[in-house]
Amino acid sequence: MRVLLDTNIILDYLLEREPFLQDAEVLFEAIDSGSVLGYVTATTLTDIFYIARRQTRSNELARQAVSTTLIAMVICPVNRGILESAFVSGLVDFEDAVQISCAVSQNLDAIVTRDIQGFSNSPLPVLSVQQLLEQLDTVN
Repeated sequence: MRVLLDTNIILDYLLEREPFLQDAEVLFEAIDSGSVLGYVTATTLTDIFYIARRQTRSNELARQAVSTTLIAMVICPVNRGILESAFVSGLVDFEDAVQISCAVSQNLDAIVTRDIQGFSNSPLPVLSVQQLLEQLDTVN
């Protein structure tokens, strides 16, 4: 399954944020095993760096978070077409609109997030980590 991971899921894993860490670890195991192909937007990487640096107060740890993401994920390009599509989408949260536009442009199967409401206008299925893992169990 090819899914776009919302920034919060990546940060749960990288920054070991409770109570979300266990689900994020299982998801990353599924990515490592090839059961899931994880995507993030190019703009997610700048958010990861900023938030990781702010939380850890370490440039080195923030750079490691970006490096880990680059290794584990496919990066969706964010270009003018994606930004224009997101802008005219009518979604209040522009970041979520960019992520939806990227997922649609890559023909992904779903978006995985803890903020289901933020993606309520998505033409793609929007799943929690738990819902994605349940679907994987059904398929396997």
